[in-house]
Amino acid sequence: MATGYAELLRAKHAMRLLTGTLIGRLPNATAHIAIVLFTRAEGGSYTLAGVLATVYGLATAVGQPLLGRAVDLCGQPRVMLPAALVSALGMVAFAVVGISPLPAACAAVLIAGLFTPPLEGGLRALWPSVLKREDRVHTAYALDSVAQEVMFTVGPLLVTLAVAVWSEAGALLVINAVGVLGALSVVVSPPSRAWRSAPRAAHWLGALRSGGLLALLGSFLFVGIALGSITVAAVAYADDNGGDIVYALLMSGIGFGALVGGLVYGARQWAGAPEPRLRWLIGLLAVGYLPLALVPGAVAMTVLACVAGLFLAPALSCAFVVVDRHAPQGTVTEAFSWLVTTFGVGAALGTAVVGPAIELGGAAVGFVVPGAAGVAALLVLLATRRVLAAPERVSGPVVRVENDRNVALEPGFRTEHQA
Repeated sequence: MATGYAELLRAKHAMRLLTGTLIGRLPNATAHIAIVLFTRAEGGSYTLAGVLATVYGLATAVGQPLLGRAVDLCGQPRVMLPAALVSALGMVAFAVVGISPLPAACAAVLIAGLFTPPLEGGLRALWPSVLKREDRVHTAYALDSVAQEVMFTVGPLLVTLAVAVWSEAGALLVINAVGVLGALSVVVSPPSRAWRSAPRAAHWLGALRSGGLLALLGSFLFVGIALGSITVAAVAYADDNGGDIVYALLMSGIGFGALVGGLVYGARQWAGAPEPRLRWLIGLLAVGYLPLALVPGAVAMTVLACVAGLFLAPALSCAFVVVDRHAPQGTVTEAFSWLVTTFGVGAALGTAVVGPAIELGGAAVGFVVPGAAGVAALLVLLATRRVLAAPERVSGPVVRVENDRNVALEPGFRTEHQA
């Protein structure tokens, strides 16, 4: 298992791009926690903290595909670094202004979210040019999913450490400064500077004109709902079964399951089209969510949480491959960004939907929501299997011939010649 990942990371620029992207995404991974802690330190209520965190989340959801389209049109350095700087300045303004006046605070977090650079989609667009082999690209998608789990586990700890060492405002400033450095590391790298999207047809829908991509987004909206609802249902369960420690165990269990599942999935070479495999993975993901509604004791529930997370990273990894196959020519960064956005919107909806369910029947009914959402995600894929069976283009490296030297750019069997 480790051999395949080690071979991937030994590829020129691979480690730098993966590390730089993860560091560059640190502000986004920790923003909701940093905003809540800062708002509370300024004397704001939990309600206000939640509102500001939601403003940031919704702004990010809007900005990602728009910036992704700009990257496809203009290249990564011209978009990623300016966006990272503007986003960081938005958080700096929030740290300076505080929560009063409230419109200024909302505007600051809105700007910070709207200009969050689409580093996640950008990295996946770069992998074909860096790794040059389709099997390595698929392994990289799996490794990226695993690395995300690590980042979302370590990120909150880093925010807590920054608050302890400096202050809540200091944490906002430091985390965002580090994020800019991560983005800078990516965009000044040779692969990022050389990357160009394939020519794209002029269409206002961009990547969304692909029926296969729309089907995938519909499914992963429900996957996001499942994951968002679990985080709230776990709080209700922990309140009756041991408090914060149990909540931490459940969330860590889901993360650990995803970590193991992603490592195992990425270590194997998978034959055949990814669309049928994605249906199986989403089906297994749904099956893993259903037993959570049994709400057994804390130990058994932690085990069930590990099982629930087991197929999350593999499903995401396979979805990246499907996006790659169905994104219209010249829209690969935008398409990946749409998946990120849809997943995030689904998670936000899940946190909203599960509240009334918990009030109706407690944690047990709350955990019905992720199970039902998982089943709905599978039904979407089953209902759209004909659409997903006809990808927009076949996966493979686009090659630009430049001075008699072949440079792989992005998926799609075509060759471009530049004078």
